[in-house]
Amino acid sequence: MGNSEFTTYTRNKAFAGIYVALSVAVFVSVFFSSCEKKIKNEVVKGFTDIKKVPTLRTLDVTTMISDSGITRYKIVAKEWLMFENADEPYWYFPQGIYVEQFDSLFKTEAFIIGDTAIYHKNKQLWELNGNVRMENVKDEIFLTQQLFWNQRKQEIYSDSDIHIQRVDKIIEGKGFVSNESMTRYTIKQTNGIFPMKESEAQSSQKNDSARMAARNNAKHYAPKQEGGAQ
Repeated sequence: MGNSEFTTYTRNKAFAGIYVALSVAVFVSVFFSSCEKKIKNEVVKGFTDIKKVPTLRTLDVTTMISDSGITRYKIVAKEWLMFENADEPYWYFPQGIYVEQFDSLFKTEAFIIGDTAIYHKNKQLWELNGNVRMENVKDEIFLTQQLFWNQRKQEIYSDSDIHIQRVDKIIEGKGFVSNESMTRYTIKQTNGIFPMKESEAQSSQKNDSARMAARNNAKHYAPKQEGGAQ
């Protein structure tokens, strides 16, 4: 009985398939004969919008950027898209970014990572979004969801919630403005200050040397090969 049912079902399915195939063929023929010119125009138009097409795509990027002849930044990213033909040219890092900042003696001043980033070339403005983490030479850790870095004004700022972890306390707030090295900053709205527990402070001090070494290791903080920042 199982075989009979299967044969009947298969036969009915075959007839149904033939009917559907003929119907689709007729529909496609009529549709394309009446809309062929319109479809071709839409396809061509889509490919000629050069403003929305990246002029360059680079994978597994590690590059140094100089300022006035001095190497100031190191960028590590899984994917780098350049949109040079856009009305406002920009770079896009869809799989995360790591930026390390150096002083004039090539010592690390700070680093920043984020899930995605956009660099607006004409404005010299960075925009980092998603799990943004910063750390400065004082071993202060800054966590937020969105951050702007204006290189022209040498200023870092955000209007999002901010979590700052220092050796002796934790500060919660909303919005901040800082210098590029994150050593002088002002919190716009402080929501709470919590003293660091003694055990946590001691553990933090013991790990100072390890954190200093990690901060100079781009591979540790850079986006993973699978995509996205750590």
